[in-house]
Formats: sequence, structure tokens, C-alpha cells
Amino acid sequence: MQTTLEIIKGVHPGKFVERELLKQKINKRQFAIAIGEHPQTLGAIINGSRKMNVELSLKIEEKLQLEDGFLMTLQVFYDVKQAKKKNSLKPDISKLSKVLFWDTTFDKIDWQQMKVAVIKRVFSRGTKEEKDEITRFYGEDVVEKVKLLKHQL
Repeated sequence: MQTTLEIIKGVHPGKFVERELLKQKINKRQFAIAIGEHPQTLGAIINGSRKMNVELSLKIEEKLQLEDGFLMTLQVFYDVKQAKKKNSLKPDISKLSKVLFWDTTFDKIDWQQMKVAVIKRVFSRGTKEEKDEITRFYGEDVVEKVKLLKHQL
């Protein structure tokens, strides 16, 4: 049997707070005022656009009768999930030559935003290993679409 924490691990604490407020039929604005916070602050946390902080988590936990530290634990798991997601957003750079990207700062390449340029460059100047890594990273469909675009121009 999984614990509640294991089930919701990686969920932003604001989403959990929102669910609890709905479950207990508590108005968000009135709740924010009751714990001495601005409604906008609580709204930003519920929307996931702001991180939970220790002081606020303790106020919310006390008012909703949650275990101390529960919301901060959720925040840490959420942050870990986001960091892993961010790190998985780049190819295995050990398989790519920095020389291919001589005109840019290699470590600052936004692999998602610049995918068309990256694919074009690797497929026009790269080795088989580099082409294979870019294909693995972006997927065959994306690579084929970009290659077709190149031939249509």
C-alpha cells in the first residue's frame, strides 16, 4: 500500500493545497486572509508560479491540520522532478563535438528552442554517431520533418 506522499510525490504543493481547500469547501481568498497572507500570494502558489516557503507552509499546515513539513517535502520532490526534467532536455553531449557548434557557447545551447538549427547542422556536418544521438534525442519523426524542410527551401 502506497503512502499519500508516495502517490503525490512530484506534484506542486499548491495543487495539493487547492485540492484540500476544495475538499473542505474553503474559499481561497478567505483562507489566505485567515492565515495572514495576501490572496495573490496563495493564488500564485496554487497556480504553481511561486514556490512554497517554510513560513507559509507552516501556516497552511496548521490551518488544514496537515503534518508539519508535509508541504515543504512536496516542494522538494517537485523541485527534484523539475531538475531531472530540465537535465533530460538535452542530448548526451559527450557524443557531440563542440567544433560543430563553434559559433556559439556550447553549454548554453537551448536544445529545444534551437532544434531545427541543431538538426540541420548535425546532419550537414556531423558524424554518424552525432547524427544517431540527435535522432535518438529528438526522435525520427522530428528529424525527418526538419530534413524535409531543408530540401523544400
